[in-house]
Formats: sequence, C-alpha cells, structure tokens
Amino acid sequence: MKKLIPSWIRVPIVFFIIFGAVEFFIDSGNKPAFIEYPAVSLFLLLVLLILIAIEAIVGALENVMLHRLDEEAKARFLEEKEKKYEFTWLKNIYIKLLGQKPLEEEGEIILDHNYDGIKELDNNLPPWWLYGFYISIVFAAVYLLKYHVFNGDTQIDELETELAEARTAIEAYKKTAKDLVDINTVTVLTEAADLNAGKSIFETTCVACHMADGGGGIGPNLTDPNWILGGGIKNVFRTVSEGGRSGKGMIAWKQQLKPLQIAQVSSYVLTLQDTTPANPKAPEGDVWVDENVEVPTETIQEIITD
Repeated sequence: MKKLIPSWIRVPIVFFIIFGAVEFFIDSGNKPAFIEYPAVSLFLLLVLLILIAIEAIVGALENVMLHRLDEEAKARFLEEKEKKYEFTWLKNIYIKLLGQKPLEEEGEIILDHNYDGIKELDNNLPPWWLYGFYISIVFAAVYLLKYHVFNGDTQIDELETELAEARTAIEAYKKTAKDLVDINTVTVLTEAADLNAGKSIFETTCVACHMADGGGGIGPNLTDPNWILGGGIKNVFRTVSEGGRSGKGMIAWKQQLKPLQIAQVSSYVLTLQDTTPANPKAPEGDVWVDENVEVPTETIQEIITD
C-alpha cells in the first residue's frame, strides 16, 4: 500500500475519512459539527497532526534502518522503494476502449493512400464512441415517440404539476402549523388552552377599550350581534391584525402579537357573543350574518327588532 499510495495522498484520504465519520455520527443540526462544536475542530486538528507525525516517524525509522543495512541490502531496499506500481488492468481497459491495433499489427490496416510518404491507417471507430452513438440514436427515438407522438409531459407540464403539489403541501402544512395562520386559513380555536391564552391577551391589551366583560367603553360592545367591520373569525382576525377604521379605530396589533396570538384572542372575542355585560354599550354597526350559514329570515328579523 505504501508503494502504491504516497504519503501526501494517504494523509488527506485518512483524514477526510475520519472527518466524514465525525460529521455522520455527531448530530449538529444544520451546521457542520466542527463549526457547531469547537471541541470537534480541536479533535480533527489533533488527528491531522497525529497522522503527519506517524508518517514522519515511519520515514525516520526507514532512514535509520537504511543506514544499518549493508550496501547490497541498501541497494535492494532503494530499488524496491522506487519501483512503481503499474496499473496493467487499467491500461488493458484503455486499449480495449480505444479499439486500435497494436503498433506491431498496424501493417494489416495500412491503406494504399500515400501522401509524400505519409500513410493512412484504417482503424475502427473507438468502441466507446460507437456505443455512445448507438445509445444516442436509441435515446432520440424514445424521446421522439414519447414527446412528439404520444404527447408526453413536457418540462413545463412537470413544473406545473410540481408547483400544484407544492401548493397542496403548503396548505396542508398551514392547517397544522398554528404559527403560520393568516386571514385565509384562520379558523375558530375551541381548545381550552387556546381560549385561556386568548383571554389573557384580551385582559392585557383589550380591556382598556372594550371592558373586561366585552361590554364596550371607548371601543364597541363585543357581546351584541352588531359589528362595525364584520363578525366571524376571519373579519375579527383581520380587524385585530390590521386595526380598525382609519383615524378612529383601534391600532393594528400585528406588530405586537404573533399570528397564533391574534387567532387566540379573536376566538376568545367570539365567545363573548350573547353574554350579558354589566354596562353594555349601545350597538354599533350592522347585524352580521355569516353568509356560509343559512339563517331563517324570521331569526334575522327578531335580531334586528331586539
């Protein structure tokens, strides 16, 4: 092995094998292990120094042994050390791929052409080139049949399919990732943990204008069916996120609250509907009816009358 691979190749190969093993077995997240953990960098540096030291020690031992040998043994050792390994199998493969006649057999393929003493050989085409040409013909035939005869999917079609799959995957992910909720994907949260979190946010940021029971003060009453900017989870989410009417509505809370927090407080606000506050403010805005829910006309009339 030492005769086959010199030390300046052995050391990097062994080092990178150890480096790869370290990166494989140490979980360092998205960063390389030697960056995430300084101790790993020190370990790899130590390994490199040890490998170099081993090569140096082996070389020094060979020199010591060489000086202790007699002249005949020394000559044999140096001759053996300088002997180079010949890749005969690789050379044979190269000759076969080249497909040319050996120099001693070129007389069999000399053509009658003679240009000022320069003769031409009738060598066969190299097998690698010939087989590559045949493969390209087969590929072209398959390509022609698939895309121009049977109208197979083009790259544009494949791109559109992958984009559609990506959009579907994103929408499915958003349904389970509450922190990525937006106006288009928000739904009413009904779990106790979400409603309690929404209540805590409401008591911290909203009671100054809407009162603790939602009866209204500076802001409108949140317990009656009337809404200035529309009811329902999507409208309430938009109002909390983007703010109320320009100049006289509440501020936009999207800078202070995360999307999940806005969804939580909006869901809590909806639980205040049809409750009885201590000092309810007069209704403002219009009675809001969810267009996606069919409500009998008599019910709407009763709400307006009340």
